[in-house]
Amino acid sequence: MAINSKPTHFTNGVTNAKKFDDMGAMGQLDPTLFHTYFNDFDTYVAGDWTVTEVGTGSRALTNVDGGVLLVTNAAADNDHNFFNKVGESFKFVSGKKLWFKSRFKVSDATQSDFVMGLQITDTTPLAVTDGVYFRKDDGDANLDFVVIKNSTATTVTAVDTVADDTYIVVAFYYDGASNIRVFTDNVVADLEVATTNLPDDEELTISFGIQNGEAVAKTMSLDYILVAKER
Repeated sequence: MAINSKPTHFTNGVTNAKKFDDMGAMGQLDPTLFHTYFNDFDTYVAGDWTVTEVGTGSRALTNVDGGVLLVTNAAADNDHNFFNKVGESFKFVSGKKLWFKSRFKVSDATQSDFVMGLQITDTTPLAVTDGVYFRKDDGDANLDFVVIKNSTATTVTAVDTVADDTYIVVAFYYDGASNIRVFTDNVVADLEVATTNLPDDEELTISFGIQNGEAVAKTMSLDYILVAKER
């Protein structure tokens, strides 16, 4: 059977702007409607990140299709490498939707801790006071989801499980009102998290990293990170 793979042509363009807006006649989507950060890790600029580490770890781009940043810890128990994007530029605001998505893997799903999400800039991201993020604790493979403001948290445990050296896609969507929807591997988890402890009083930044759960070096491989918010 022949498959019709011909694209649909919109010769006048496509727009998400209102008809009489300044971008209403533009033949492409208006990028100014969203504040967007996307990193596919084709490049890594050290100055873009505040790095907190114990032990002499490393981070380096790898020869992988799609772009990957490989983070490797030193080999002592609790050695770690944590990253905060320089500049806290995302804030949860009522009436403004926000999306976060990342694809990554860790070498050891049990004997490691990690975080991935939005947090304040902090040297202790495993115990941060403000943020919305995924966390995995040492000693289990359960992926938890945390919404925390001024050290008061709503924590949903075991939204999924992590496997050794296996990529996982994690995401959350804030509806701009009263709920955060959580996704793993592009499937919505059977939960909506209330925004009771949403950190809506200060700006946050992209935050990720890994800590050893034993005296063996662990790795985290970052494929991409996306954050987008309505202006």
